[in-house]
Amino acid sequence: MKFDYKKLGIKILKITGITIGSILLLMFLLPLLFPGTIAEQVKLLANKKLDGELNFKESKLSFFRHFPSLTVSLDEFSLKGSAPYKNDTLVAAEEIGFGINLKSLIFDGVVNIDEIFLSEGIVNVKVNEKGQANYNVYISDEKEVSTDTTSTAIRLERIDIQNVRLKYNDISAKINIDAKGFNYVGKGNLDQSIFDLYTEAKIDSLDFTFDGETYLKNKEVGADLITRINTNSLAFVFQQNDLKINKLPISFIGKMNFLKDGYDINLKIESNDSRLNDVFTAMPPKYVTWLEKTKVKGRTDLLLTFKGNYNASLNRKPDLSFAMNIREGSIAYSDSPFETSNISLKFKTQLPSLDTEKLIVDLDTLHFNIGEDYLSAKINSKGMSNISLSADLKSKLDLAKLSRSIGFDGLDFKGNLTASVKSKGDYNAEKKLFPVTAGVINLKNGEVKTEYYPNPITDIQFLASVQNQSGNFKDLDIQITPASFVFEGKPVYLKAILSNFEDVNYDIVAKGELDISRIYKVFKQDGLDVTGYAKADLSLKGKQSYATTGQYSKLQNKGSLALREIKTTSELFPKPFFIKEGLFSFNQDKMNFDRFSANYGKSDFALKGHLQNVINFFLEKNATLKGNFNIDSNNILADEFMAQTSEATGKPNDKSEVAKENPKSSGVILLPTNLNVSLLANAKNVEYDGLKLKNVLGNVAVRNGKLLFEKIGFDIIDCNVGINGFYDDLSPKEAAFDVHFVAKNFNVKKAYNEIKMFRELASAAEKAEGIISLDYTVKGKLNQEMQPVYPTLEGNGVVTLSKIKVNGLKLFGQLSKKTDFETIDNPDLSEVNIKSSIKNNIISIEETKMKIALFRLRLKGETSFDGQLDLRIRVGLPPVGLIGIPVVVTGTSDDPKIKIFSKTGEEIPEKKAN
Repeated sequence: MKFDYKKLGIKILKITGITIGSILLLMFLLPLLFPGTIAEQVKLLANKKLDGELNFKESKLSFFRHFPSLTVSLDEFSLKGSAPYKNDTLVAAEEIGFGINLKSLIFDGVVNIDEIFLSEGIVNVKVNEKGQANYNVYISDEKEVSTDTTSTAIRLERIDIQNVRLKYNDISAKINIDAKGFNYVGKGNLDQSIFDLYTEAKIDSLDFTFDGETYLKNKEVGADLITRINTNSLAFVFQQNDLKINKLPISFIGKMNFLKDGYDINLKIESNDSRLNDVFTAMPPKYVTWLEKTKVKGRTDLLLTFKGNYNASLNRKPDLSFAMNIREGSIAYSDSPFETSNISLKFKTQLPSLDTEKLIVDLDTLHFNIGEDYLSAKINSKGMSNISLSADLKSKLDLAKLSRSIGFDGLDFKGNLTASVKSKGDYNAEKKLFPVTAGVINLKNGEVKTEYYPNPITDIQFLASVQNQSGNFKDLDIQITPASFVFEGKPVYLKAILSNFEDVNYDIVAKGELDISRIYKVFKQDGLDVTGYAKADLSLKGKQSYATTGQYSKLQNKGSLALREIKTTSELFPKPFFIKEGLFSFNQDKMNFDRFSANYGKSDFALKGHLQNVINFFLEKNATLKGNFNIDSNNILADEFMAQTSEATGKPNDKSEVAKENPKSSGVILLPTNLNVSLLANAKNVEYDGLKLKNVLGNVAVRNGKLLFEKIGFDIIDCNVGINGFYDDLSPKEAAFDVHFVAKNFNVKKAYNEIKMFRELASAAEKAEGIISLDYTVKGKLNQEMQPVYPTLEGNGVVTLSKIKVNGLKLFGQLSKKTDFETIDNPDLSEVNIKSSIKNNIISIEETKMKIALFRLRLKGETSFDGQLDLRIRVGLPPVGLIGIPVVVTGTSDDPKIKIFSKTGEEIPEKKAN
């Protein structure tokens, strides 16, 4: 009997079609059978397991978004972080999907999540200076058994991330990572407490910054990793990890264990026997562009280790080290006939505990040739404040050949450079130690040209020698004879001979004129701009001790320095500084300001006077600059001088993303500690935090980091005010002050409307009209917004009421109602002296007598800057007040509580300064 293959084929096709159809039908029906159940289970899981605000627009259940997985998708998803970043977004994405285990769903009715999909979003990880992170949003179950997590509702087997931007900003460790186009697939038995994660990752553009320095910029990264993860302790063991940064292959192994207050890390990242050419592909973009035109040969080894425990609260930090070896290297740019050959480098640096004071730099070998020319160097150093140094450098170079062989775009240099420097010993400025040194550097016929300016600096001559035979400052001798160059046809000349740095003997001559804006363009730097003109003709000769001991007649300092239209703009400062004209003359130890006018933002200054101890100030680290000036100004806007700080780094003047998002200056006015300068100020208008002062006249002095006010007078709201006191910055975000001010006959209505601090100190003045005088002393602290910290305030004084009318004040209105004495409401007050004192956020009022119509009132008690009241009032009845009604007032100034025939109040709690 003949077998019918046709019927069998049709039967198989039918069965296959029915099976596929059934599967497709099941895939279509399952989301309909469990539409709300699964979504609700996911929401319950999120609420139970996540300590962070979770939001999404809508949820969808489908097999087809991440085929063939059954996926709950949350569209327009966002999750905020844990404390102290509860208001900042940790994760935001167009979609986050949770893959559901079908077996558990169908047979057990349990929703188990075994896959996570994240696409088109951002992950923003933050760690503050205390080591507190925003990613601690997962609430662990303390009852879980460490070796078995099968009861949990999350049993991950796959993590899939597509086109996400990952940002990691760790202020405590000074690490910043920005990964754009982050694609990641992680597979493994993620439901176990300890599992191996197999990872494939690709990053389109990676930036890596450490301590403000950028090490990677716009780098393409590929990764093939095997990582062992312990979810109980949040520990990672990197077992087999191969990376490629552009063309440079890198492998790393090690472990990382996240602790409660930091982490424990042991990483080893290396690239062995790689091509030197591939190293340049991993460097910043400008080097990659240069590499396209350059032949680079040689082999290299790279090694980076990062090992130790990080705990900000205990001040523990890991050890960081880096080593690089280059052998048989050569560089030939484009079609240059010259080649930098025989390049060899053995370099290692270590930073124990990330402490710069322990920095070790070991440059064992640096050598290259250009034909018969060469450079050879060995440098070993340890420490920072106290540097233990050993250096040996020799060179004979034709810089034109070097420039053509290396060929950096936009930079061309020429000249004959010879150098021979040997140095061994300790450098310590405090102990006046300097290594035993014999060195000469000689540059002849030099020239520098950059892409930023069409004309070069030419005729550069530089001959410098450094000699020290004993290792002490006393025997240090530095000679620059000469340093000169020509720019735009104008020569500049400098000769400097310095010896005996324990008592510096100096002989300096400087002559020349410069168009600063043009020469600055030759060495243009991002974030800084300088324009203007300078001309110098100076001769400075003498000893440092002549100035410190008052032997001014022995000094031979003379000459002049002229500045015109100098403008500096820097991203470090919120406003440009502009010197319209500066004419300075030097005579002995003085630098005279013959003419000086400048602007900073909207503020203007005209100075005349002198600075003393100028040379000693520049030569000695702790020397004090003295001076006496008259300053005239039409306008001074004090807010423009406030220190600008960053929440991201804590450093002054930081232009981080936080600073850009909060452009307003934040920080107190900072004063130098090595100034002893007094000013007789005459300013027509001064503005500070909304205050407008006119005709400011008086003595201001900066001494030892404090600003002293002596007999300062000014007009405000048509009233003359006198001030004595001081201001002292304690940190970039805190300052102290102590002032005594007298203000006679000022309009209380104007003061309340125009002076913010008066509104806060005397909120009851809102309902008052008339004339008030003050004689008050107050001291305390200012915060980073230059606002008073009220719990720190202490003071006392007298407020005199003259012709004061109070309308609609709730205290008197309620008192009038409670006593049925209508004339107490809206009283007229005259010749009332209110003595009070301030401490711990409370204003204590001494017994004060006042006459209101036929009634005689006595008032004493306390009120706070928060508006709380605890007052005792005696309402003396007509005709002479011998019979009185005791009244206690509590509550607040907005809602006073009046108790008649009572003497028991409610004590106001103190607020003491932290």
